[in-house]
Amino acid sequence: MTEESTPLYEVLYCSTLAQDLPPTTVGTIASQARVRNAELGITGLLVFDGMRFCQHLEGPHDAVDQLMQRIAQDPRHVGVRVAYEAPLASRRYTGFGMGLAECEGPDLMAGVHALDGKVALGHFLALLPSFDING
Repeated sequence: MTEESTPLYEVLYCSTLAQDLPPTTVGTIASQARVRNAELGITGLLVFDGMRFCQHLEGPHDAVDQLMQRIAQDPRHVGVRVAYEAPLASRRYTGFGMGLAECEGPDLMAGVHALDGKVALGHFLALLPSFDING
């Protein structure tokens, strides 16, 4: 099945970095994710504020679902919560495979963590222009 004929799916989830792990762990997570996600046809953006993660993933439904199962089992993530998931008409992230952005201060991600559904997705997407994304 080609990329054009495979329906896309998107998931926005939030989690917290496990205690006793240094924030530098996030770079390792992103590096590993870039390779694995490229093989699975998954693109997206991981945002980290020093304590909280918000990640927006997009790709084939089965691949995104399997990735979410792995993330939920990853001991580096605590309190994994899916804030939004739905079919997606076309990719939002085409300039890079898996981007990483670190934002200053906890307020931006705390706002996303407190929301659900389309409101959470809309809030996250509205923040995109403020992020310095490394892809």
